[in-house]
Amino acid sequence: MSVPPKIFTASESGAFVEQLRLEPTGSGSLDGLTFAVKDLIDIKGYVSGCGNPTWQETHPPAAAHAVGVEQILAAGAVCLGKTVTDELAFGLDGENHFYGTPLNPRAPDRVPGGSSSGSASAVACGLVDFALGTDTGGSVRVPASNCGLFGIRPTHDRVSLAGVNPLALSFDTLGVLAGSAEVLARAAAVLLAVEVPETAPVGTVHVLQEPLALVDAEVREALTKPLGRLRQRFEGSLQETSINAVVGEAPDAGLQPWYETFITIQWAEIWSSLGTWVEAARPDLGPRTRQNFDMTRTQDRRQVGAGVRRRERYFCALKEFLGPRDLLVLPTVPAPAPLKGTLDLNRTQGNYYPRALSLTAIAGVARLPQVTMPVAEVKGAPVGLSLIAAHGEDAFLLSAVRALADD
Repeated sequence: MSVPPKIFTASESGAFVEQLRLEPTGSGSLDGLTFAVKDLIDIKGYVSGCGNPTWQETHPPAAAHAVGVEQILAAGAVCLGKTVTDELAFGLDGENHFYGTPLNPRAPDRVPGGSSSGSASAVACGLVDFALGTDTGGSVRVPASNCGLFGIRPTHDRVSLAGVNPLALSFDTLGVLAGSAEVLARAAAVLLAVEVPETAPVGTVHVLQEPLALVDAEVREALTKPLGRLRQRFEGSLQETSINAVVGEAPDAGLQPWYETFITIQWAEIWSSLGTWVEAARPDLGPRTRQNFDMTRTQDRRQVGAGVRRRERYFCALKEFLGPRDLLVLPTVPAPAPLKGTLDLNRTQGNYYPRALSLTAIAGVARLPQVTMPVAEVKGAPVGLSLIAAHGEDAFLLSAVRALADD
């Protein structure tokens, strides 16, 4: 599937908090392309508002571009603006209490996903060729899936986060959303400072059992044909694999251990990163964001040490298990994007939020690169299929995705 041909206006999209034009500082692989930047990422002379008016009012303009923005400008791309984000990047739905919900043009009655909501909308609406977003718990992968885009969460710590406001530092990454695998590869390669090979042989392809069991039956059905194409392409090297067997968890545990590991560490890091400001500034927060911060404030931090030890065990097990040309395959999201306005304060509709985080936690906990690809629709809304590669094998992953998209 590709981005729809209709070009929307910025006003129709609601993607931007600030439109501007930054000319390239050099020439290279991104010549002729345009991009947008999530309003969590610094642009010199502009305040990174982080989706919250109190933050906007209490912080000065950036003294310099974020390093990632510098890289993209030096490679020849033109920046056209800063995009809406969930407040402080603490969300997956894309409904900002203060700045609204950017348009999901592939499913206008549904949320775009967050927290890189405006970045996804700007690309899906045809306003820019690609966009930068951040991904801590799925904030590039979920909106990319919801809006029918390609999106990458790179290997943790492989792309500079200088000039990017932190959420949970040991999970935060700077990623890319794009309408094609080719543009995704070109932009991500600049951030990663790598060459993406034209072709790369693939080793074993593992279709993960627990993620498929977690998603809606309609999502499993919609992914039947894409998975069938993978089986044909990688005949003899594709196998069904239990992720829990790889890391030594009980077979019937599902993805609950991954979810618990992720939120235990993430919540502690969020409060350590942002709690001081929340307590001192007493900001005006949307209801969901306020409740999110209340959860981090009252967390039993005595559990953090056990969570970190479990994460290291998972990381080491997958590092040993995955060869440099192996892939993990899983659904990106558990269900199509929720309808606008249907997620209650606790985001409990269909258990969507914890199920989504359970899926995205695999790459996050294991610090692995993941790309979501637009491959199917459910109820008229896009759903993505994801590939995860071994630690540091981002260039191989991008090459594999580009090859699959060309099939």
